[in-house]
Order: sequence, then C-alpha cells, then structure tokens
Amino acid sequence: MDEPKSAFKDPKPTAERVVQLAGRVLTGDILLPRFQRNFVWKRKQMLDLLDSISRNYPIGSMLLWQSRQELASERNIAGLEVATTKPDYPVNYLLDGQQRLSTICGALHWAPDSADSVWNLAYDLKAERFVHLDTLDEPALHVVPLRHLSTPSTYFSRLAGLDEDLSSRAKMLFDRFTDYQVAIVTLGDMPIQDVAPVFERINSTGTALTIVDLMRAATWTPTFDLVDAIDSLREDLAPKNFNGIDRKTMLRTVAAAAGLGFEVSAIDDLRNQTEDQLSKAIRETREAAKRASDFLATQIGAPGARALPYANQFAVLCEVFRVIPHPTNDQYATIRRWFWRTTLASYFGGWNTGQMSSDRQAVHAFGNGESTEIANSSVAPTESIWSIREFRANSATSKMLALMLSHHAPVDLITGQAIDKNRSLAWSNDKEFHHFFPKAFLRRKGHASRRANAIGNMVMLTSISNIQIRDKAPSVYLSEVAATIGQDELRNRLDKSLVSEAAYQAALADNFEAFLEARAAHLQKLALALAGLTPAGGVPVDATVASDSVTDDSDSDTSD
Repeated sequence: MDEPKSAFKDPKPTAERVVQLAGRVLTGDILLPRFQRNFVWKRKQMLDLLDSISRNYPIGSMLLWQSRQELASERNIAGLEVATTKPDYPVNYLLDGQQRLSTICGALHWAPDSADSVWNLAYDLKAERFVHLDTLDEPALHVVPLRHLSTPSTYFSRLAGLDEDLSSRAKMLFDRFTDYQVAIVTLGDMPIQDVAPVFERINSTGTALTIVDLMRAATWTPTFDLVDAIDSLREDLAPKNFNGIDRKTMLRTVAAAAGLGFEVSAIDDLRNQTEDQLSKAIRETREAAKRASDFLATQIGAPGARALPYANQFAVLCEVFRVIPHPTNDQYATIRRWFWRTTLASYFGGWNTGQMSSDRQAVHAFGNGESTEIANSSVAPTESIWSIREFRANSATSKMLALMLSHHAPVDLITGQAIDKNRSLAWSNDKEFHHFFPKAFLRRKGHASRRANAIGNMVMLTSISNIQIRDKAPSVYLSEVAATIGQDELRNRLDKSLVSEAAYQAALADNFEAFLEARAAHLQKLALALAGLTPAGGVPVDATVASDSVTDDSDSDTSD
C-alpha cells in the first residue's frame, strides 16, 4: 500500500551527539508524546545500550516529527523534569527511540533520589563494565557514576586519584560519550493522521499507533485526558459487563455525541473541540452507553461485550439512546429489530464511511419522529448461511445463534438441566456448545471437519453430556433419551434447542444433510421474525460469508 504523499515530507537526516540529544530533551526541544508507551526496558537492556556506546557500536537511528501542533507529552523523562516550551514554538516529537533516549538522559542527568533507582548507573574502570549501584554513597574511585559525565569538572576531578591506566580508561569513556553520534531523521510538519502509518512502519518495537493514541495526544490539556475519560466511562459499564468495549468504539460514540459522526474524519475533528465540548460529549456518551448496555442485557439477552456480534453496533446504539434517552415500547421494538437485522445481515462486517454517515442520519430521523424505523440497508441473506458458515467464537452468525438459543431457555438434551446462558454467551470458551451430529460420527461417514462445524449443527450441551454422547449416531442417543424421558419431553428439549420436528426426523434417520437443511430453514425463519425481514431480495450467501467476522469492523477509508 502506498504511503500518504505527505508522510515523508522533507525528511532531514542528521548525525547528532547523544549528549546534545539529552540536552534537547531537558530543554523541551524534544518531547515524548503521550501515545508512546512507558519506559519498559530491563536493567540489562540499559547496560547493553551503554556498553554499545562505549564500544562505538551502532545503536540504531531515531525518528523525530517537527511540528507546531500541541500534543500531550510527558513532562518527566527518566525522572527528569522537562522544561516548558513557548506557545506555538516548533518542537520535535520523538516517534522512535524512546527507550534508548530515555536511558541516555537518565544515565547522564539523574539526580540521586533512591539507591535502588534504575538510573543509579556507573562504570567500573577496573572491570571495564557498566553496573547498577545499590547505594547513594560515593563509590570507590575506580567506579565512576555516569551522571558525572554531564559535568566535566566533577568527572575529571576524580582522575587525579587514579593510576595512569585507569585514568586513560576514564578519559576514553568520557570521549566516547561526548563524541558518540546517533543518526536522526526529522520529519517535517504534517497532519497528525499521517504520522500513524509512518510510526507503525518504522517503530522498532513493533508497537502499533492507534487513532485513540493520536487523539489523546491531540486533545490533551492539564485537566483533560481523553483516554482516562474513556476508560472511566468504560468502568461505568462494568455492572452489565460491557466494560470490555474497546476504546476505539467508545471514541466513535464520543465523536457522534459531539455532533461529528462515527467516521475517522469525525474522530479527527475532535481536536477542534474545546475542553468543555469534549467533557460534555463524554458525559452524554456515559449516560447513553449505560442505557445501551442495559438494553443489550435485558432486551437482547447479551450478558456482556463478548456476546455482542459487532462492537460497532454498540457505537450506533449509544447514539440511539443519546437521541432517545427513554424510548417508548414501540421504539424499543424498532431498536430490537434493528439489532437483529444488522446481525443477521452481517452489516457491520464491512462498515464503511458512507454507511456510517447514513446510519447516523437514520438514527436522528428516527429520534426526531421523521421515521418509524431506523433505516438501514441490511438485506436478508439466504438460509444457507446456517449450513455453510462454520461455528466460530468471532463469528456474528454464531453469536446470533447463541443469542437466539438463550431466548428459548435451552436445556441439556440428555439431563434436562438448564444451560447457564451467561456462561455460554460470555465466550470465555466454547465448551457449552457442541455438535448435534457428533464430529467423530460424521468423520466416519466421510464428512470433512469444516462441514461438521457448520453453525446449524451446534447446540448448547454440557461437557458431561457431550462425553456421554461421544461418537454415537443421533438415531442411537436420541432414542436412548426418548426411552428414558418419553417423546414429548424430548421434543420439548429439542424445541428449546431450536431443533424443528423436520430436523429431528432427519436426525433419527442419521441423514446429516437433511438435518442441516431442515434446521437452517427453521433458524432462518426465527431470525427473520426477530429482524423484521423477509426472504425476498436476500443476497446470495457467497456475498455475505466474507463479512461474517466480528473482528472485521475497520473503516474502509483508513488503516487506523
């Protein structure tokens, strides 16, 4: 994929001494933006870096982004206070090299505060190696605290008491650190969204830079931190177990609440909002998100974020409940239909900017009474989705089956005990879901694993009952259950498992394909009723299979 044209605007490669770089950090000329991770290097990594400098080994280049944009940045690096820069003064944000430059700054400029500090570093002239000290007392003459390197008079005063050999080693160490140069590439000013792909491409740690990180930096003030605000909002969703909704989804809801939209361009426009406007959007999102999570838990039966077919459904629902805080019964019915419709059609599997815009308009038209439905371009797929798609934890269709099963209070086919729906729909594992036609049985009959894993072949079943069934033919284990509890009770249990009479008869004949066909038709009928859709105009199954993944909810206009 081509890089944005502005991404490498006027790159300026230079070579700079490490002591000068450390000085630029302390004067605020080089800043560490808040989207960088915390200092995480282990002590050995620090010692290895210092050893490389002393031996004149290359330590890799660093990347700076020169800009007048005011981003949230760390005012303390390696325990050192960073000076405040003048307003509108161009600064250099460190994009790559944080761990290395922090180590250099801490080693050269540490002000003693704690004996066990990672910055309590020294060089043992006799052993010719770098060490961490565990005391604030002045060490032996041949052990030189590295912080003295930044104060030549203090450093060289120690040489008077050393023999000629150690003195020579000390002078060489000073010269190496004074003269050592690092390759620096400085990018010219550019839009902040163009920084992300550059950062991700060159970042030596492999850390991805997300739009949440960028917007945190772009909107930060001393009294407002966007990520902290979003995390606080998510914590409020814990009572309904929706605190697992990811930050990016919540950022969409904030942008929509600010009157901007769901799109990445709308999220980027948050930078132009005042702190008061952002705080207001957060407050409105907080209340709307709590109502959305309550709706999902009580009216859809989703016990938490992992049961949600698509994360972006939550973003739209937040806008719905922001616009309509207290829906009527009819409006609740409409919102339920919208949820099932977008799930069945795998609508959010490829949610693009055009859909984001039209969906927001539809929500507002519904809220303003201009429409009795939340207009949506979802169409009913063919019923073969239930017999072709595989059952997977990240599949929207699989999650729809699980939610539909939970509505019918499923019971174990063998024991009749109620299935723990919350445990099943938490998707911490899929051990509550098992094959109606045992996989081992189907393998003996020549069916591939992919076919055996069809969504239409899955029911909620306890692990104990699954072990009891093992590889038995359905005709065998179903007849055994019927002989124990009677046909009427078995049919009742099958009904709660969404297995129709036609599917039951096919199972008694051990006809897997006929069973799948009958159950797919039954599941489709139930799903269409929930969604308020009709089969007419349904799209071919091969047009929707690729859109089924829950995780495929990225924007088409950006790679954030």
